[in-house]
Amino acid sequence: MFNRVAILGSGSWATALAKIALQNQPKINWYIRRQEVIDEFIATGKNPSYLSIAQFDTSRIRFSSDINSIISQSDILILAIPSPYVRQSLNKIRRNMTHKIVISAVKGMIPDENMIVTDYLHSRFNIPQEQLGIIAGPCHAEEIALERLSYLTIGCEKLEHAEEWASLFRTPFVHTTTSTDVIGLEYSSVMKNIYAIAAGMCQSLHYGDNFISVLMTNAIQEIKRFAAATSPVHRDITASGYLGDMLVTAYSKFSRNRQFGQMVGMGYSVKAAQMEMEMVAEGYYGTRAIYLANQRMQVALPIVDAMYAILYERQSPMSVIKALTTKLR
Repeated sequence: MFNRVAILGSGSWATALAKIALQNQPKINWYIRRQEVIDEFIATGKNPSYLSIAQFDTSRIRFSSDINSIISQSDILILAIPSPYVRQSLNKIRRNMTHKIVISAVKGMIPDENMIVTDYLHSRFNIPQEQLGIIAGPCHAEEIALERLSYLTIGCEKLEHAEEWASLFRTPFVHTTTSTDVIGLEYSSVMKNIYAIAAGMCQSLHYGDNFISVLMTNAIQEIKRFAAATSPVHRDITASGYLGDMLVTAYSKFSRNRQFGQMVGMGYSVKAAQMEMEMVAEGYYGTRAIYLANQRMQVALPIVDAMYAILYERQSPMSVIKALTTKLR
């Protein structure tokens, strides 16, 4: 059991992580930005906006809409705010963060900064890298709520810390593994959302399972090349934290990135798809971040390039995907 664990965020992933944490902790702290959401949560015992199938004993949760209050009363912070809003939320922090443990469950990069979350936390708050962790792996929030068996990879550059933190997330329905490849896992978590958009788009354009399997085979090779260029360490790209996470995001009915891609492939504009979904498709922002980062690195990423052309340059999905088919093997 850990002292004073906090969840930062109120979406489906934050809600699933709170459910996991309460399997091992008698109480948790929980930062939710909007007070009216907290009030309804306390009244009903469930998140009124996300993952409402998950029921909570709210007597075990200290809610607050004041992020500084939560941080002051917590030792371990589990960050589960969608990447487009991370910087805006963390800019409110007025507390010293250098002694905090922060475990990022954000599967995206900081927009405009083009930084992975752990690098941003280290730079912005001077938190030592050995106090920063990440959560990766194939683990849809909806399946956590249903207590279906799931697997998480907990990463930290100091393996002993990753192993210690993994016990916080280990339950009868969540198995955990550990890794020191923080950079590789973070980039993989960003990029797999891009490939899920591509898979959804191809489905709407009536490409079959045969082609999508080739698309995914090429996608994991892109992750391997990009991770090697950013952090040239040994990694097993077929492990669940990389390949497993990409596959579930690309194929699952719960994947919002796949759904977003399907809508764009059907002819929705990016804005119209975002408005109709009412949820953040991290891969949209990740596409731009990875594309811009790769302008410096020049790694061969034809699928990322294709998604950027469609989502940001407004090129025709049908034409771009047709051209992409000639570049895959």
